Order: sequence, then structure tokens, then C-alpha cells
Amino acid sequence: MKLLELKQVSKSYGALRVTDDLSFSLDRGEALGIIGPNGAGKTTLFNLITGNVRPDAGQVMFNGCDVTQVPATVRCHMGIGRSYQVPHPFGGMTVFENVLVGATFGAGHSEREGTPRAIAALERTGLLAKANRLAGSLPLLDRKRLELARALATEPDLLLLDEIAGGLTEHEVAELIGSIQEIRADGTSIIWIEHIVHALLAVVDRLLVINFGSLLVQGVPAEVMASPAVREIYLGIEVA
Repeated sequence: MKLLELKQVSKSYGALRVTDDLSFSLDRGEALGIIGPNGAGKTTLFNLITGNVRPDAGQVMFNGCDVTQVPATVRCHMGIGRSYQVPHPFGGMTVFENVLVGATFGAGHSEREGTPRAIAALERTGLLAKANRLAGSLPLLDRKRLELARALATEPDLLLLDEIAGGLTEHEVAELIGSIQEIRADGTSIIWIEHIVHALLAVVDRLLVINFGSLLVQGVPAEVMASPAVREIYLGIEVA
């Protein structure tokens, strides 16, 4: 059974069609990378998967269930977790309290049940030693890790990562890649949108390229990156 299936999904805002008849699927345990130019519809795609946005047409299937009209909170309880491109932690709360919100409101646990789950998420992301710091005081790498920890605390079967490596140094990107590889090794399925392509290539099994909301090409990462269409449209390299 496929973990996730999008079937001919379309979404428009007025005359602007941001997702156009898009179809793809994700196997359980698979890691999929998504790339495309700015404005290609990548973040809208995540919002369609999480339920923050409803499609105008098409169907979203998760774990064999039609979730097209299911609210975002219910999809989170079903096992869809995500990080956001720009971290917005609750700055006046501690790192631990931020992650506990994911374990309670996100996963539906009581505070007593959620506490060990929040601690486990902090351990997996290297933040346990900073659990009592105010989230608003964290540097960028730790705020990215906090985004990851909050998403993990929801206990996702599917983890959506939205440009989580953006703004980091090469050393910080390498650390983040290590964390995501460990999460993937534990069996969590991943869809990762990222402009830092070498980070994706270190993790994903398959690469999908979208342009103007439509599927351009998908397949083995090395073959996708060598595609003339990808080089011309995404990388800006003219192909004779």
C-alpha cells in the first residue's frame, strides 16, 4: 500500500494556477526530494498534503484513506507532520515546552504521555541540553532543529521538511543531514523540499521536479539532475 497518493490535484488562487493536475505517490519508508524554481508551487503542495489548503480538484490519499476534505489537525493525528521554512517557535516558552506542544496538541497525547515523547524528540535532534532555554534565544541552526523536534513529537509516519537547510552554513547543513538520515533510518517516510540540492542527494531515494505547479520529471536523483529539461528550467543552463 502506498503511504501517500496525490491524484490529479489542482489548486488556483484567482487566475493563478499554483498546482496543475499533479499526481505522484510515496511508498512507506521512502524519502522523496522535491525541487523547482521559486513560485513553482512547492509550499502549496505541502499545504495540500497537510490539509492547510483544500484542492479545487483531485484527491489526496494517506494510508489508504481519502483525506482530501479532512482538516489539518486530524491529518496530524493520523501521522502527517511538517516543519516550516521560516521557524516561528513560541519565543517566550522553553525549548521543551515548544516540543511538548507537538506531542500534546499535535499527536493528541496528555501532558503526562507527551513528556517522554518530547524528551525523545529533543534527544534525536541534539537539543536535550538546551531544553530549558527560551526558544526565542536560539541561533538559527537550533531553531531549525526545534522545528524538526516539534514535528517529530507529533509521531509522524510522514515527515514533510520545507527548506529546513536554508540559511545554514555548510557545516550546519552537514549536521542537519546527519539528523535527517537517522530519522529516515528509523523508518519515517520523508518528503523534503530544498534548494540545497546536495543535501537532498545525501538523503533521498527519488527526486521530483515541479515547474509552474506541474510535474516536470521524477526518478533516480542522478538521472533527474542530468535531465536537459531540469538543467534548462531549474538550473538555468541552456541545452543545445
